[in-house]
Amino acid sequence: MALTFDLQNQDEEKVTAADYRGDSLIMFFYPRAMTPGCTVEACDFRDSYDELIEAGYKVVGVSPDKPSANARFREKEGLNFDLLSDVDHELAEELGAWGEKKMYGKISEGLIRSTFVFDAEGNLVREYRNVRAKGHVARLKEDLLGGAG
Repeated sequence: MALTFDLQNQDEEKVTAADYRGDSLIMFFYPRAMTPGCTVEACDFRDSYDELIEAGYKVVGVSPDKPSANARFREKEGLNFDLLSDVDHELAEELGAWGEKKMYGKISEGLIRSTFVFDAEGNLVREYRNVRAKGHVARLKEDLLGGAG
């Protein structure tokens, strides 16, 4: 089953899965804009963006943040890809990136840092669940680009 979604980007423009058809897509879910871990991960994607594009991958970040928060995050960190707002976490739930998580011994429900890779037709080809922010992009590049970076 191919990926489907209809979300707003940081500029409050409608973005759909169809906008990415024809390209492979790396979709990473981050819990909250401008937090330390999310900043590390987003900046790693920013710094690897050209390499990923050259290899045929588009990149998009998704969080439950409102478009205005994502706009501030994108501007502050100089991010070079769209940040989509999944405020009702419908897409995160559909992909299994929303659920129970444990932090500092406390159990809560929320966004689970995850990355999904889709082929040009929108089919899921790889998934990384409950990843650590630091080092994740390097591992992803190793898997997708075969040792590049």
